[in-house]
Amino acid sequence: MTTWTDHTADRPISLTAPSGIDRAAHHRLDEAWLAAAWSHPTTRAFVVSGGQVLIDETPDGATELVMTPSFEAPLTEAHRYFLGTDDDGVSYFALQKDTLPGRMDQSARAAGLREAGLLLSARDAGLMVHAVALENWQRLHRFCSRCGERTVIAAAGHIRRCPACGAEHYPRTDPAVIMAVTDHEDRILLGRQVHWPEGRFSTLAGFVEPGESIEQSVRREVFEEAGITVGEVEYVASQPWPFPSSLMLGFMARATSAEINVDGEEIEEARWFSREDLRAAFESGEVLPPYGISIAARLIELWYGKPLPTRGTAA
Repeated sequence: MTTWTDHTADRPISLTAPSGIDRAAHHRLDEAWLAAAWSHPTTRAFVVSGGQVLIDETPDGATELVMTPSFEAPLTEAHRYFLGTDDDGVSYFALQKDTLPGRMDQSARAAGLREAGLLLSARDAGLMVHAVALENWQRLHRFCSRCGERTVIAAAGHIRRCPACGAEHYPRTDPAVIMAVTDHEDRILLGRQVHWPEGRFSTLAGFVEPGESIEQSVRREVFEEAGITVGEVEYVASQPWPFPSSLMLGFMARATSAEINVDGEEIEEARWFSREDLRAAFESGEVLPPYGISIAARLIELWYGKPLPTRGTAA
């Protein structure tokens, strides 16, 4: 496997830009330090609930996380997660609650990562993706996988401990591969999942299986979903994808066959597109592009050579 270099620097993939936050993992087990950080007047906190946070527009038109000083934050001890500190020494915490708090000014709104990730600054997006990933893991892993006992939260939200057998459980991240497959004519292979709206096409993707390398996973997933064999596999970049707990590993892959045979279970339709085919399909609305936050859009752009056209525009 080779590595694609320096092709994403001009347009960073969503959720991957440097956030300026030091996760400061060495403080997670220091209860005295965490207590002092929580009580410090500069500390900021925000609520995460069901994968959503509150966002608001600033007077200059930017969008930001709704954060409050810790002393104004909703009460919660068990579900208070330390996310890190910035260069100014400000500490950040996420509070997991059953519902988001209301806002007196009524200007803030709830948003999930697919929307907010495109609007927030790198700092706020980085804080949100960390918080959402922790919340998803915490909600889904409340019991010990060894003995079944209810676990307790430790390490400022980054460990769950079993009081019965002593096992420690850590946040789960599932590796998944996502690939832009091209053929000998330099066409790109795009597919439509069975549950997607008509016209929505994107790159193929799938989870890495136990005992499998990522290169093997790329080749297996493409063959299983579209019946296409793949030779060369070239790594591009990764993207955190906490829906609920994935890390997307992006690749460019070269097909060694061209006849498409979709599985009909996960992929309902797959097609080869030249650049002209894709431009015309996007402009006419026949094909809907992948969601802008996804690494899929950037993989397609790397092949296309410039930002993807939209309906009614020329490119």
